[in-house]
Amino acid sequence: MKLSFLFFSDKPDVKWELCRQMGVKYAIAKLAPELTGKLPPWDFDTLKASKQIFANNGFDLIGLEGDQMDMMRIKLGLPGRDEDVALYKKMLENMGKLGINLLCYNFMATGWFRTSKDIQERGGALVTGYDTADGEKLPFTSYGEISPEKIWDNYKWFINQVMPIAEKAGVKMALHPDDPPVSSLQGIGRVLINAGAIRKALSMSASPSHGLTFCQGTYVTMGENIPSLIEEFGKQGKIHFVHLRDVDGKPEHFRETFHDNGPTNMPEMLKLYQQIGFNGPLRSDHVPTMAGEANHQPGYGMSGNLFGIGYIKGMMDTLDIQSI
Repeated sequence: MKLSFLFFSDKPDVKWELCRQMGVKYAIAKLAPELTGKLPPWDFDTLKASKQIFANNGFDLIGLEGDQMDMMRIKLGLPGRDEDVALYKKMLENMGKLGINLLCYNFMATGWFRTSKDIQERGGALVTGYDTADGEKLPFTSYGEISPEKIWDNYKWFINQVMPIAEKAGVKMALHPDDPPVSSLQGIGRVLINAGAIRKALSMSASPSHGLTFCQGTYVTMGENIPSLIEEFGKQGKIHFVHLRDVDGKPEHFRETFHDNGPTNMPEMLKLYQQIGFNGPLRSDHVPTMAGEANHQPGYGMSGNLFGIGYIKGMMDTLDIQSI
């Protein structure tokens, strides 16, 4: 397996030093212009320069994660989506040329969302959470009400557009489920909210590039049988990327936890990934903000990641899982 880290932009800072010190060699990055101050990755020279920056600092940039450009017209089926998807295709082609062979993407118009960002966890560490009662009080976005059926139609159109390009480029597209897995948020439908919906999404293309980011914590929130899904999707060769975190609660009300303080038997899950032959990238995801840190980027504090990565490395060593 490839122990990796999610970098927001291509600007080296102390996180890069700490990752090198922890022995992390693989980089996953979000290189959206609001983070880098540069063109999105549909520009070849910009993406090539970013990959070189990572290489110069001891990392192999093997994947991109999140919206690298404005995806709203694609996700909502708005005028202009054809122009946007043409740029998306260029990004996939550029990734293939540069050996960046993984794209973790989502189809959440309202994004990764929490109603609380400062819930106290063990020892006063701060975590994020979601409560439907609070979520339902939020106003609609400027786009008004959009049904889940419309989102499904838009997703199918998107997959038909991009998957042939991804396959030709040798890029694995890894679909992230909706987080939180609720049916609507601020008036916009959310569809990838249970294992059945994920199966429906996978059925829309038989391409080997069409697979999943198995965000373990989101499937826990859904109330799904995690070992069964790892076996099911793993045997199909559909797990392209793994996010490791844990959650306490249900879709209507949940909070994040430390990796070792939730309901999931983490070592057992890692053993299952090993048994299905998973050899792709995995990373620590959504960590608590710990003592001495500002909570300006909830879920992504570095002290929490130091704990998470160390915990994962300890499990890997115990289970004799090689970090390739």
